[in-house]
Amino acid sequence: MGKKKGKAQGGNLIAQNRKARHEYFIEETFEAGVSLAGWEVKSLRAGRCQLVDTYILVRRGEAWLLGTHITPLTTASTHTAVEPDRTRKLLLHKKEIARIFSRTQDKGHTCVPLRLYWKGPLVKCELALVVGKQQRDKRDTEKKRDWERQKARIMRTTR
Repeated sequence: MGKKKGKAQGGNLIAQNRKARHEYFIEETFEAGVSLAGWEVKSLRAGRCQLVDTYILVRRGEAWLLGTHITPLTTASTHTAVEPDRTRKLLLHKKEIARIFSRTQDKGHTCVPLRLYWKGPLVKCELALVVGKQQRDKRDTEKKRDWERQKARIMRTTR
């Protein structure tokens, strides 16, 4: 329940929150639609989006995406007020929202977006229920990553 069904190809990627994978242990992922205005879709097609310091808030049975910065294009409509950091609604099933809400009430748990991507003509957001890493966990992860790089380098040179 609530797990994503498939991976989107790299060409479909709009924005990625790389910091989230470094800062948190990912426990469970969800796929949600994002309610956007027309100018935001045009900006996303141009790749003008940042997920740094973005998080999910559940309020009154609805999930909201806070802190996402979508830079408006210079050719944006003049008759609408563009707000780059506005709060955007996430489209999820009630059971998924209830699960996210109950898990984020636990100490140390939160919900963050991992990436925005295209799924056909729709913009989807991959959310994750996460737990914060301690400093020692971050160092362990970095050591493992460095060792994997070193091992790959050794394997290449011995062939």
